[in-house]
Amino acid sequence: MFSHDSIWGAIDALAERHQLSPSGLARRAGLDPTSFNKSKRQSVDGRERWPSTESIAKVLDATGSTITQFMDFLRPDGRDGHFPEGAFPPQAGSIPLLGFAQAGAGGFFDDGGFPAGQGWDVVDFPAAPGTKAGVYALEIQGDSMLPLYRDGDVLIVEPGAQIRRGDRVVVKTKEGEVMAKILVRQTVRSIELLSLNPEHANRAFDVSDVEWIARIIWASQ
Repeated sequence: MFSHDSIWGAIDALAERHQLSPSGLARRAGLDPTSFNKSKRQSVDGRERWPSTESIAKVLDATGSTITQFMDFLRPDGRDGHFPEGAFPPQAGSIPLLGFAQAGAGGFFDDGGFPAGQGWDVVDFPAAPGTKAGVYALEIQGDSMLPLYRDGDVLIVEPGAQIRRGDRVVVKTKEGEVMAKILVRQTVRSIELLSLNPEHANRAFDVSDVEWIARIIWASQ
């Protein structure tokens, strides 16, 4: 059953998942920045104020979310700031799988690098992901990551995980390029990456040119 608190809680959870405040979420959706402030959720006489369906539709469009994903946030266990349970097949031990070549296309990831949209396959995860919501797999295609990773190897990626120097990471640029590298250095302005294949040049990007970066936590070889 919908309630005033659950609807506003879902909006708060959606904002948190996209690393936004409620006012930041409203701003992204083209609404008055104060639209979702806690002070606006009740009138001066104590009556409950509900967000309009138009506001919710604008928020979903601005974040690339579906109504199903929003509904998942209405459940008590859906407010963890990660990809909502139920958006992919819920079999125990399975996670979303995407080919590396597809990963550069639009519509497969949200702003934080979490899986989104349609077109994902499913693969069994050899170690139970536990509470790591949003973990997914990328299948290597081609030889650009030799000798460390070969064609057909599967990388398990965890968006939102803490990243340190020397970690193996997947990076997606705002131009749609996706690559697996080793993090050499990361500052507030730039990211330096070491190529896995010595025949390929190392890379460096301005942070503003990077859409997301996620840590590789496991590889099937």
